[in-house]
Amino acid sequence: MNLAPNIDLFPILAAVLAAFCCGLLGNYLVLRRLSLMGDAMSHSVLPGLVIAFMLTGSRAAPVMFLGALMAGITTVVLVELIKRLGRVEPGAAMGVVFSVLFALGVLLIERVARNTDLDADCVLHGQLESLFWPDGPARWLDVLHPATLAAVPPQVWTLAITCAVSFVFVLVLYKELRMAAFDPALATAQGFHASILHYALMVLVAGATVAAFEAVGSILVIAMLIVPAAIARLLTDRMPTQLLLSTTIAVVAAVMGYLGSIALPSAMDKPQVNAAGSIAIALGVLFFVAMLFGPRDGVLATAIRRFYLTRRIALDDLLAALYRHEEGSPITSRFAPKVYARARRSGLVMPGQDTLTEAGRQRAAELIRRHRLWETYLVHRAGISADHAHEPAEHLEHLAEPLPSGGPQHDPHGKAIPPGVE
Repeated sequence: MNLAPNIDLFPILAAVLAAFCCGLLGNYLVLRRLSLMGDAMSHSVLPGLVIAFMLTGSRAAPVMFLGALMAGITTVVLVELIKRLGRVEPGAAMGVVFSVLFALGVLLIERVARNTDLDADCVLHGQLESLFWPDGPARWLDVLHPATLAAVPPQVWTLAITCAVSFVFVLVLYKELRMAAFDPALATAQGFHASILHYALMVLVAGATVAAFEAVGSILVIAMLIVPAAIARLLTDRMPTQLLLSTTIAVVAAVMGYLGSIALPSAMDKPQVNAAGSIAIALGVLFFVAMLFGPRDGVLATAIRRFYLTRRIALDDLLAALYRHEEGSPITSRFAPKVYARARRSGLVMPGQDTLTEAGRQRAAELIRRHRLWETYLVHRAGISADHAHEPAEHLEHLAEPLPSGGPQHDPHGKAIPPGVE
């Protein structure tokens, strides 16, 4: 696969800028549970584009940007009005607005602009490939020339300006945006005016959506707004790391998707596919990988944690049963031979016997202490009857936090509570 600057430079640059901008702002949509707002924006800009074209007869980038931006701001206002006046939840309000506005846009583009050169496919699906450089150099080294700046398409300039404004906005208002994302009421109490921050953020999201629509299309821009932030959320729970990861993932997916739209069809002797669609697929692949192999919330990591937790609980239950047996209670549960074998290998149970070692007795005593203290709390503090406290205490006893010494001497059933570790 040979990339040429006159064909690939500006499409790649546009894809990277759109991905960076959307990936950055999308974090706040995901954190505030407004993911559908990106979808609403990407759909509702369509009538703004068509109306701007109808009024001016021009497809110039500033005209399209202004028309779509006004539609995006209208979307935000309508969602807030419906949410407050109609008393419906935010998802329903966003769904109503974007479906109606998108239907209006489709009606206008099909009925009013049918005989014009307004390309619906370009508006909906994007056309990165149209940003080629007809008179550009054939070698990448020749790109480092002042003439390159004069040849940059207006769409790329729009994306660059939008990226710069969004980056400065997040950098300057990082603390305020973070607080408003997690606790808007607290942010307002601190004097940050969460509602103003919300509208400012939504205007920037509208601007990013509009700036990116020609690169990735008004429909596929939702992937860039939401998926990178969702991937980062699977990998970290720290805000600075999430912002860095989401933007990095978005840029990597943009490059990977663009190159894949050329390389994979070429390897199968097929024509090049839509680059915007390939970028969305690349984001989906990265999300699937993060979902499976994420170190914190990935499917594999969760399965491993659950496996070891199940093993530990089974061993705890065996030790507790043997401890109660030493107190005179019969062993009512049956344990698998492998649980006994693991307890003996760990030096917690005597070889060939159902007797605890000193280490096993100490661990079992800590477990029984947690169980009976929880029973005491549930009965005397939570108001649960004594005959219903055993089952929830059995779940809570496996919380491995050490408990201080002292406290009650007997549980609600009159059984002695083992003393804590000094």
